[in-house]
Amino acid sequence: MKEKTIISHKNDGLTFLEIRSEEQFINNVQDVLDLFGELYGQYYDGIILYERNITHDFFDLQTKLAGEILQKFSNYRIRLVIVGDWSKYTSRSLEAFICESNKGKTVNFSSSPTEALKLLSIIN
Repeated sequence: MKEKTIISHKNDGLTFLEIRSEEQFINNVQDVLDLFGELYGQYYDGIILYERNITHDFFDLQTKLAGEILQKFSNYRIRLVIVGDWSKYTSRSLEAFICESNKGKTVNFSSSPTEALKLLSIIN
């Protein structure tokens, strides 16, 4: 089992879980379902993950892994912000995907944990 630290943030009555790890622990859809299982029983309004913890295949939209994984967050109605350095990606389709995702509230991409908390705190 990969070591993870879960930090609970509270803001205006909402609870967000920030999951930190130095290791990659999201490699496929089952890993996301396993994460949901690990978090079962904890109350939270959203999750913050880090780019380094997610397989590089996620960011290659041709693999369709991003859609499959993010669909699980949508199905379970779990808001997600992924924190990372998005400037290093040159894919126009990924750039468009990030831009489009950031227009909604289910899945967002952020460059810092502070910004991630602000994004999750926006209701409606």
